[in-house]
Amino acid sequence: MSTTPPTPGATLPDGQPTSDPGRQPGADGGPFGWLRELGPRGRRAFAGAFGGYALDSYDYFTLPLSMVALAAYFGLSSGQTGLITTVTLVVSAVGGAAAGVIADRIGRVKALMITVLTYAVSTMACGFAPTYEALLVFRALQGLGFGGEWAIGAVLVAEYASAKHRGRTLGAVQSSWAVGWALAAIVYTLVFQFLDADIAWRVMFWTGALPALLVVWLRRRVQDAPKATQERESRPRENALTQIAAIFRPGLLRTTLFAVLLSTGVQGGYYTLATWVPTYLKDDRGLTVVGTGGYLSFLISGAFLGYLTGGYLTDRLGRKRNIVLFAVCSAVCIVAYTNIPDGAGTLLLVLGFPLGFCMSAIFSGFGSFLSELYPTAVRGTGQGFTYNTGRAIGAVFPTLVGFLADSWGVGGALVFGAIGYGLAVVALLGLPETRGRELL
Repeated sequence: MSTTPPTPGATLPDGQPTSDPGRQPGADGGPFGWLRELGPRGRRAFAGAFGGYALDSYDYFTLPLSMVALAAYFGLSSGQTGLITTVTLVVSAVGGAAAGVIADRIGRVKALMITVLTYAVSTMACGFAPTYEALLVFRALQGLGFGGEWAIGAVLVAEYASAKHRGRTLGAVQSSWAVGWALAAIVYTLVFQFLDADIAWRVMFWTGALPALLVVWLRRRVQDAPKATQERESRPRENALTQIAAIFRPGLLRTTLFAVLLSTGVQGGYYTLATWVPTYLKDDRGLTVVGTGGYLSFLISGAFLGYLTGGYLTDRLGRKRNIVLFAVCSAVCIVAYTNIPDGAGTLLLVLGFPLGFCMSAIFSGFGSFLSELYPTAVRGTGQGFTYNTGRAIGAVFPTLVGFLADSWGVGGALVFGAIGYGLAVVALLGLPETRGRELL
C-alpha cells in the first residue's frame, strides 16, 4: 500500500474523485476540519457509528456497575462474577469475526444494524435472568453484537475519512465509549438510589433495549462509502471460511498475528480496570453508590478527553508511537491508583482522571491503525477478527483478577492489568507504521 500523499486536485485520500458528493475536499482547517471534510454522507456515517458505540458502551457497563448487587442476589464468588465478563468478551470474538465477514459481504451499514439489534435485545434479556446460568447465556448472546459493533462502525467511518485526519476522526468515534459509560453511571446512580438492589440491577439491564431505536435511523439515513460499495459489488462472492482464511495468507499472516497480540494486551489491561474498578471503590474503599458515581465521573471525564487527545496525537506522532506512549502511562497509572494509602480519598479522586485519560487515549489509534492494515476486500473481516480475538483472549485478565482478589484483594489484583500494556508494546515490533496510508 502506498504511503505517498495524494496529488491535490486529482483524487481524495481514499481514492474517491473530488467531485464525489459524499466528501468535501479542502475542508481541513480548524479543530473540526476533519468533520467538515467527511461531507454530508460521511457525517451521517460518523453519527451512526458514534451513537452505536456509545450505546454499546452503555449496555456493556450495565454489568460492571451492577456487579455487587448481582453477586449478592445470586450468592456469587469473585471468580464467578469475573466469569460473566469473560463469557461476554470471549463470545465477542465470534461476534466480531462474524460481523466483519458479514460487513464485507452485505455492507457496513447492514452489518452495523444487525450488531446493534443483537446487543440491545440480549442486554434486555439479562434483566429477566432467573438464574446465574441463564445470565451467563444472555450475556454471551450480548457478546455477539458487542463484538461486532465497534469494528464495523470504525471501518464504515474510516472509509469516508482522509488519510490525514483518519486518526482523529476515529478517535472522536471512540470517545463515544466514554459518553455511553457516563450515561450508564448516571442511570446506575439514579436507579440504585431509588430502587432496592434486588430489582435495580434488573432495571439497569432492561434499559439496554433503548439502542434498538438507533437501527431505525441507520436504515433510513446512513450509507456505505461509495468506493467500498463499488468494490464489494464488483468482486465475486466468497464463502465465510474463504474470507477469514484470506487474512491468514502469507501477505497478511504476520499482520494478523501481531494485531491480535496488540489487541490482547490493550484490551486485557482496559477490561481489567473497566470491570473491577467499581467493585474496588465499593469493597476496598467502602464508597457508597453516590460516592462511587462521583469517583467514576473523574475517571470517565479523563477517558473522554483521552480519546480525543489520542486521536489527535495518533495523526501527529504516528499510530505506533501513540500506543507506546499511552501503554507506558497506563501501566504507571494502574500501579499508582491501586497503591494509594487508605484515607487518601482526594488523591484517589484526582488520580482517576489521568487513569481514565491514559487507558482511553491508547485506543484512539486502533480504528485507523487496523483499518489501514487491511485492503478493502477483507477490511471488515481483518478488523473484526483481530480486535475481537484480542478482546476474547484479554478477557482472561478480568477473570484472573476475580480469582486473585480473594487472596490479594481487588486493588492488588488490578495491578495484573499492567502486564497487558507490556504485551501491546511488544506486539508493535511486528507491525508497520501506517500514518498517512491511503485505503486501497
